Amino acid sequence: MIEFRHLRYFIAVAEELNFSRAARRLHIEQPPLSQQIRALEEKLGLQLFERKKRPLQLTAAGQVFLEEARLVQSQLQRAIDSAQKASRGEIGRLVVGVNSSIANSVLPNILQAFRSRFPQVRLVLREVTSSQQAQELRDAPAGSRPKGDRQIDMGFDCLPNLNDNDPDLNFMPIFQESLIIALPETHPLAALPQIPLAALADEPFVLAPPDLVPSYAQIISLCEQVGFSPKVVQEATWMVTLLGLVAGGVGVALLPANAQNLQRTGVVYRTIQGQNLTRQVAVVWRRDNESVILQKFLEVTKDSLLP
Repeated sequence: MIEFRHLRYFIAVAEELNFSRAARRLHIEQPPLSQQIRALEEKLGLQLFERKKRPLQLTAAGQVFLEEARLVQSQLQRAIDSAQKASRGEIGRLVVGVNSSIANSVLPNILQAFRSRFPQVRLVLREVTSSQQAQELRDAPAGSRPKGDRQIDMGFDCLPNLNDNDPDLNFMPIFQESLIIALPETHPLAALPQIPLAALADEPFVLAPPDLVPSYAQIISLCEQVGFSPKVVQEATWMVTLLGLVAGGVGVALLPANAQNLQRTGVVYRTIQGQNLTRQVAVVWRRDNESVILQKFLEVTKDSLLP
């Protein structure tokens, strides 16, 4: 059986056309090198070198074998390099679940930082709600995940949807965000730089799902603290739909501050005067996911967002 060392020895002799120089290059003695080349020729059943000519020359068969041996050597080196990169998390694939709120806030900074450090990693972004992300992670243990881009490796969710005692999921809080008021630009309250929440007591509300804002109960509680219960006339799943409803005068909305990154014609944003409500967002993944790429993504996220 031909071993890789035989190819390495042969390539060195073929390139040097001198056994002594090849032996020095390989850091071995010349007699063992000559014996290895003889053994290789016996295994192949052909002659690789014209030893009677000076300088040493390759036979026709030796020239062909040299070309193929170099290809094998190059392919093996590529395999070694790729394996080493994979072990360092420098190549591979990571499927990330995102929603519009994350995409409007911290995601661009995370992606820029990660791509600059790991340009050969393929990031697959899937737009699904936070609750769907958590469910997908729970339903598919790391060892039994189907191949392809339909199963996420990590996602984003809001606290307190997550807890430290969860047997399946792990999480890392990454940022905290306050609420703002979105209202039609023609609304009388739009003239104010800040709006007391109590001023919305008689306004119709367009409600976003918990993926975008704190839970319904928390928003109701916040409003009740200032003396009213919001009149919800419409719900919307996606941010662009909700802002369209606000622009159309259907109602006002309480949204995370990142909504201001969406310049929707007909909508203005105002801060809440006085008491406010914040939500804490975390990155979430399965506890049994030992992917090196995932760990690198978490490191980049932490470096990008946390002090």
